[in-house]
Amino acid sequence: MTFGGRLDEALSSRGSLCVGIDPHAALLRDWGLPDDASGLERFALTCVSAIGDEAAVVKPQSAFFERFGAAGIAVLERTVRLARDAGALVVLDVKRGDIGSTMAAYADAYLSPEAPLAVDAITLNPYLGVGALEPAFELTARYDVGAFVLGLTSNPEGPRMQHATVADGRTVAQLVVDELGDRNVGAEPFGSLGIVVGATIGTGAVDLRGLHGPVLMPGVGAGQGGTPEDVRRIAGVLLPAVVPSVSREVLRRGPDLKSLREATRRLIDAFAFLRA
Repeated sequence: MTFGGRLDEALSSRGSLCVGIDPHAALLRDWGLPDDASGLERFALTCVSAIGDEAAVVKPQSAFFERFGAAGIAVLERTVRLARDAGALVVLDVKRGDIGSTMAAYADAYLSPEAPLAVDAITLNPYLGVGALEPAFELTARYDVGAFVLGLTSNPEGPRMQHATVADGRTVAQLVVDELGDRNVGAEPFGSLGIVVGATIGTGAVDLRGLHGPVLMPGVGAGQGGTPEDVRRIAGVLLPAVVPSVSREVLRRGPDLKSLREATRRLIDAFAFLRA
């Protein structure tokens, strides 16, 4: 089954929610954990224990594991494996983007099934050109995995580039959406190439109707302040393919397993309208 098909099934059975595992130093401290590989491991595995069998999608942020070197990558490998064993789809937030053989190597590192860090999908950065990501797109088709490409992000620096227009008058973000939509044509129920759109963006910069793929929507809850109403406003007709992504809104409830699980369930209920 394609990643788009597996994602559709997961959203139907578990509800529309992605929970990020973002073990940054402040959260480790708030949980009473040391800022080292041992604290990282306790944090990540607690998250998987609490949410791995609840959320449709789990999204580890690779950078927070990478900062501990080889020990951190070992924890990331275990986190990915245990989350997938629990039935969650794993999107690894790596935001890779390069050209030629380097992009192919990044794709192999995360999307080849025999790779130590094999996941269901990764995030990609298109600003060397969407076509430069073709090695990753080829593997998504070959191995039935997926990718989410940055489109409209909610950081204050983003609009200057993403809202800029190209020669035909489209925004850069729209160009990314359209190129992904071309690659998703004919896929059922939707394609395996998605877009990342922040839940706090304004309207008018991008039309998602031609994407025919999933939308990963971070920025919900504590921190950036996106709401279910924001998700509804931005998603439009793509509601069934939208995956709201939360992190701190859940993680600040830790390290108590019950509190983490209850926060996850509460948010799943809050976004039940996406699959109604």
